[in-house]
Amino acid sequence: MHVVRIRELIGASGDRVDNLHGISAGLSLHDAITADAIKASESEKEHSLSKYDLTGVSPLQTILPTAEAPLPKTVKSISLSAWNPVPYNLRQKGHLLYLVVATNEGEQFQITAHVSGFFVNKCSSVRFDPFPKQTHPKKGSAHSLLTLISQLSPSFNASFEALQEYNNEKDLLTTFPFQNAIPNSPWLIAPSNSSLNAHQPDITRSQENYLISGVDNAETLRDWNEEFQTTRELPRESIQDRVFRERLTSKLFADYNEAAARGAVLVARGEVAPLNPTEARDAQIFVYNNIFYSFGADGVGTFTSEGGDEAARVAVGKDVLGIKAVNQLDIDGLFTPGTVVVDYLGKRIVGQSIVPGIFKQREPGEHQIDYGGVEGKEVVATHADFVPVFEKLSKALRVKQHPVWDKENQRHDLEGSVETKGLLGTDGRKYVLDLYRIAPLDAEWQEEEGSDVYPHRMSVLRLELVESYWRHKMSQYVKAEVESRKAASAEAAKEGKTEEEGADQERVDISGFNLALNPDVFSGQVPQTQEEKEQWAKDEQEVRDACDHLRSKVIPDLLKDLHDGDVGFPMDGQSLTQLLHKRGINIRYLGKLAQQSAEKGPRLQALSILLVQEMITRAFKHVANRYLNNVPAPFVASCLSHLLNCLLGSDVNATPKAEIDESLRAIFPEGDFSFEKVTPESLRAELEKQVTIRFRFSLEKDWANSLRHLQLLRDISVKLGLQIGAREFAFTKDQVKEQVVVPATNGSTHEEPKKKGKKKGGDNKSPARTAPAPAKPAVTFTTDDILNVVPLVRDAAPRSALAEEALEAGRISLMQNQKQLGQELILESLSLHEQIYGILHPEVAKLYHQLSMLYYQTDEKEAAVELARKAVIVTERTMGVDSADTILSYLNLSLFEHASGNTKTALVYIKHAMDVWKIIYGPNHPDSITTMNNAAVMLQHLKQYNDSRKWFEASLSICEELFGKDSINTATILFQLAQALALDQDSKAAVGKMREAYNIFLAQLGPEDRNTKEAENWLEQLTQNAVSIAKHAKDIQARRLRRNPLNPRVSSMGTRVQPQVGQTAPEISAPADPSGLDSRSIDELLKFIEGTDTSSSRSKQKKRAATSNPKLRGSKQSNKA
Repeated sequence: MHVVRIRELIGASGDRVDNLHGISAGLSLHDAITADAIKASESEKEHSLSKYDLTGVSPLQTILPTAEAPLPKTVKSISLSAWNPVPYNLRQKGHLLYLVVATNEGEQFQITAHVSGFFVNKCSSVRFDPFPKQTHPKKGSAHSLLTLISQLSPSFNASFEALQEYNNEKDLLTTFPFQNAIPNSPWLIAPSNSSLNAHQPDITRSQENYLISGVDNAETLRDWNEEFQTTRELPRESIQDRVFRERLTSKLFADYNEAAARGAVLVARGEVAPLNPTEARDAQIFVYNNIFYSFGADGVGTFTSEGGDEAARVAVGKDVLGIKAVNQLDIDGLFTPGTVVVDYLGKRIVGQSIVPGIFKQREPGEHQIDYGGVEGKEVVATHADFVPVFEKLSKALRVKQHPVWDKENQRHDLEGSVETKGLLGTDGRKYVLDLYRIAPLDAEWQEEEGSDVYPHRMSVLRLELVESYWRHKMSQYVKAEVESRKAASAEAAKEGKTEEEGADQERVDISGFNLALNPDVFSGQVPQTQEEKEQWAKDEQEVRDACDHLRSKVIPDLLKDLHDGDVGFPMDGQSLTQLLHKRGINIRYLGKLAQQSAEKGPRLQALSILLVQEMITRAFKHVANRYLNNVPAPFVASCLSHLLNCLLGSDVNATPKAEIDESLRAIFPEGDFSFEKVTPESLRAELEKQVTIRFRFSLEKDWANSLRHLQLLRDISVKLGLQIGAREFAFTKDQVKEQVVVPATNGSTHEEPKKKGKKKGGDNKSPARTAPAPAKPAVTFTTDDILNVVPLVRDAAPRSALAEEALEAGRISLMQNQKQLGQELILESLSLHEQIYGILHPEVAKLYHQLSMLYYQTDEKEAAVELARKAVIVTERTMGVDSADTILSYLNLSLFEHASGNTKTALVYIKHAMDVWKIIYGPNHPDSITTMNNAAVMLQHLKQYNDSRKWFEASLSICEELFGKDSINTATILFQLAQALALDQDSKAAVGKMREAYNIFLAQLGPEDRNTKEAENWLEQLTQNAVSIAKHAKDIQARRLRRNPLNPRVSSMGTRVQPQVGQTAPEISAPADPSGLDSRSIDELLKFIEGTDTSSSRSKQKKRAATSNPKLRGSKQSNKA
């Protein structure tokens, strides 16, 4: 291990090639963006947003790492000697390992690693003499290998210092190794010919397993199941016990998830021998590294009646979610196997820890399972020992105790669904298995038109929906109780009872409320007696009501929240999926959402675009998986590039042909090459069919012509795990022509165009060539573009209850104005998060983000900036450099930097966020209105009034398109734009815009509303003081807001926090919402900009800002507009 670490420390190890972690895994762009920000802050000239094209296309280079100068070379190589392993007799003398070091001076030294340290030995390539070389002129031994190399190589110290200086320029978090999470693998990576992906020679790379594990054993096999269960049985009485238990749990899940995912990749590639090789492939099972693997397909006919392979695939995905829910509940005495689901190359593979007793042959008459359905629903077992633990589980998951009937119509009372099984392991522990149907089936979906062609009958309600329905019914119960209390107290008042007797009735007793759903209704159970039938009918109605709650309440509420602009808008398929799941909406409702959002008009146009794109992406994923499932490994890139050409490149080449090496095809006579028959027309027809079947939605006739190519490519890549080499892809014929005409100019500035010849096959048309080669037809993608496919891993790791409890306690304390206690609890929560999860983990990224907001609200700006910076790096490395969360992290970092007085730095972060935004969504995202307003406000602080008005104008155009020209949101931006125009000395335009704002406020809110009055007041002043404004504006040279640096309390000059997807922007006391209006005179506004505004004016504004938010206050009226 010492040798491995030294090699990494001195830069002597080559690049890594890893089955699980893709190319550039765990990438962060923060250092490069921050370097730009430092340059911008030092520059006296232009700011980073000057000449920014708001509607243009972002360069793909935005999400790629920048090429860097080669690292200083400290040694040529450190490798293992050919004399390893150490002979037995020399082991007894303390010899551990033999190394060969080649220095920069060209000398080669044979070194012995000994228990006492390292020394140069007398070995050569042909003679073995591993004892100290006495005649060596330099000192030939040292305790550390680092010291020994510095003695042997004169240039080592200088080059090692240079390397350390280079590394110290980077933020530590960007290079910190992952411990408890799998790093994110970006979908777009530098092309294979880039220096960033250069494959370096390193003979020791393949020897590292030997270095780490030793000669005797590559790695001792771990008993995963025993580790999981003993960890679960650890004591949890004291806080220290809980911290230790949760740290161990988090580390164990991380180790298991990584080991299971690595094994699944080998299984998918056919590199692990099955235990039952004579069975059909889908029925084969495997054991590797003490983990049991099977395919997520219906190999043995278990799911025939539910939809076969499709049902089996869905079931394993639901199972891992069910296990995660049970792990989160952490019920004493109930155990789950370690479970991972991996999607890779079209296959879904389940990896589970081996439960002791699961393969045990039972006695005749004994069931293989101890509780629940044994053979489907035909045979049902019950076991008294399982009732108490299953009862706790069912209560937590809102599952009702209910009867089921076996094939002989015998009644069995179960606590969970008949599919949920209990197994008494040979270790005496009670295991719960098959948690794919813990919630009821979606009856309304299954009975609706189109259910006969839906691929499976596993359409289960989400647990989030069951919880939402429970809360809904609970609130109805409480309201009914309160109403009955009021009626009772009215009666009591008539009878002359005193107030004191009724005081006790203030609190509502909810012990009488009980709601639980029967998960087995609509699943083919047949009640026998009349009483059972009546109860069953009631259970069915309760489930129907839950399904109706989804359709009549949850979905409309989501659409309303997005329509009113009250919550953050999704940006891509990932953030859309997370938003729907959080609300309890299944992905199968994408079609319903698309229909309803289209009916809501232009405000939800962005949502409609995302919903249709997500349906096409998912349909393509299903089609691609079907072809990939049986494609031989060397043809995966051919298959994927051909399918992508048929979908995204048909404008460039209407009849693309798959690139297949015929000499390789002969080696795989049983391979499935049906993908080469796919044409753009047949693929479009198949996608339309899939969308109709899966989402019950009909795509428009010309849907293929309105695709957003880059965004769709990204969503497909993320869902299939593709890593694509970056270049300027031609999606239309015009783009191909452009590239043919100007290959040289592009080539001089970018690395990517080196590959363009492959894409367009059109260099031969250049007039400079005298003997052109035969032209290949132009295509958008080639096989060389698909550089890698990474496995997609779904795990069942629970969140830390302890860390979340501390965070919640801290939040409550802050809300109760106990600032010191609140901050102590929040810092304790941060410490717990970092201890339990490790620093690089999505949960820690979320916490950094939340804490930075809390510190910003309490006016501790330095702490807010530091935490926001950490949030950016950890989010980039765990969720992706172009994820929606990363964009939000950069936007909030820019806000906090601006609040700290570093406005030029803030603008660099805004520019990067906007560039990434355009790659993942395109221009004009609804939430970009807030960002543009923030940018405009920041530009005003820099006295860039002309640029500021442009950003307000761009924000206004999007707002008018989304909310209409007569909405209050539009009036608010018109108000701000008028102020910006006044500052830019365009008083005539300022009067016009303020008049528009005033007219909208007057029409929407009436003449008595404060916003209308403020707009009227400003309109009068602007009209009267046009000359005065021009005079004042010329004189503004003083420092702006240096005395009280940029504490944006004034509404019109304030920036606003970007809301997270699906959430409202946090209520912030210090920085005000920009939608509030400003009632000051023009002279006061100019004083404010000059920094000569009085503190009393600020305090008035602070009070005003708290109530001044017409966007939220007037949203109902503007909806009617």
